[in-house]
Amino acid sequence: MKLNLKFVNKLPKDAQDCEVIFLKEKNINNKYLKPLNKSIISNKLFSEKKFIKKDYNNKSYIFVNCINSKTSLDFEKIGSKLFIFLKDNKIENSYISVSANTLTNIQLEKILHGSQLKSYNFSIYKSEKNKNENLNLNVFGKNIKKNNFFRKNLNALMEGIFLTRDLVSEPGNILHPDEYARRITSLRKFGLKVTVYDQKKLKKLGCNALLGVGQGSIRGSYLVTMEWNGNKNKSKPLAFVGKGVCFDTGGISLKPAKFMEDMTYDMAGSATVVGLMKTLALRKSKINAVGVVGLVENMPGGNAQRPGDIVKSYSGQTIEILNTDAEGRLVLADALTYTEKKFKPSLIVDLATLTGAIIVALGSEYAGLWSNNEKLSKQLFDAGEKVEEKVWRMPLHENYNKLMNSKNADMQNINYVGGAGSTTAAQFLQRFILKKTPWAHLDIAGMAFSKYAGALNSGGATGYGVRLLNKFIEENYE
Repeated sequence: MKLNLKFVNKLPKDAQDCEVIFLKEKNINNKYLKPLNKSIISNKLFSEKKFIKKDYNNKSYIFVNCINSKTSLDFEKIGSKLFIFLKDNKIENSYISVSANTLTNIQLEKILHGSQLKSYNFSIYKSEKNKNENLNLNVFGKNIKKNNFFRKNLNALMEGIFLTRDLVSEPGNILHPDEYARRITSLRKFGLKVTVYDQKKLKKLGCNALLGVGQGSIRGSYLVTMEWNGNKNKSKPLAFVGKGVCFDTGGISLKPAKFMEDMTYDMAGSATVVGLMKTLALRKSKINAVGVVGLVENMPGGNAQRPGDIVKSYSGQTIEILNTDAEGRLVLADALTYTEKKFKPSLIVDLATLTGAIIVALGSEYAGLWSNNEKLSKQLFDAGEKVEEKVWRMPLHENYNKLMNSKNADMQNINYVGGAGSTTAAQFLQRFILKKTPWAHLDIAGMAFSKYAGALNSGGATGYGVRLLNKFIEENYE
């Protein structure tokens, strides 16, 4: 069901709506509630329920218990649950009177934000008769304006999350690398400087690790950069790098057929970077940042990369391809070195649905975090805890690193002995950070897509990482 949030000065006289009342004090003493029978909103009822719907004097009311809610996340979750309550009870029209509630503006904004995040659904390919119905949530008060009430930063964050979810939800026949690169260029209208490097340019640069992954597809392969210059002092940018494998068959090392359809979301790391960059631009963030994504399609065509091939990466290091399904790290290898050399960032965070092994280790509760920097690791961990997009730090060690050495090249792209599949993948990536730039790698394979609904998403593409990195930037660099 789609949620329509409307801001109006007053409701029509004939409106037959359900009013939402938020209560945050244990003792009911609100002049706007005096006409009501206080027994219907007694503390006893709230001891068991978060939401109560009652009819009184020919009008419907929903009472929401906010008594123990303190943090921003608490109020976002209330908004999420409010949407579900409205949906489950088929309440098509409801309204919130700003003057009749005891919440602060920020608390109410967070509730609205949570309800919108929860309401997301991807239905553009459904026929009209099968599309979900709408729910109308009206916020009203004297001289209320959307831009004054619903903060620009929250709206920008929502736009970025929804873009990420849209991109991850698109099928592979629609969002192939050619179309993906085109869509990113449309972000120029928000003030981002977008540069697209096609196959010809990448070949000239020597990005053969990235190009090797896509050479079996009829689609192009691209490296796309998005620059946001919000700080006039020309400080070094924060860099965010994403894996964008628009569909991953595994290549010649073909995946099993079961669940291969899920490989449309193997570009979720790049989608997070794109969504984050849109958010930063929309809210006019006072930082300098660059987003870099490698866009490819991994197909088993007649020109596809073979197991045993050796390629020379942009860094100059050679890689023996033992398994063509370990392709994301090849895309990131060139993207990481290019980002470090071209933009000389103060730090680099990369995101990728890189390994199934991280799901074995952490399930769908935490993304894996590897880093060469203690400060950066703590900043990411703390930001994740605050927005409930959690990360868990995993080890880097020379004994893991040497498992990626090859007899025939500088390194191989997979470790066949010793296990630790996620960690050895991270060790591989670290080899392409050449100048000791503070770097963190987030393996989001268990977080980018969910078969079940989460606190602030309705299942499917989660948009994981946009809230995490936006909070990371807000708290440490703005």
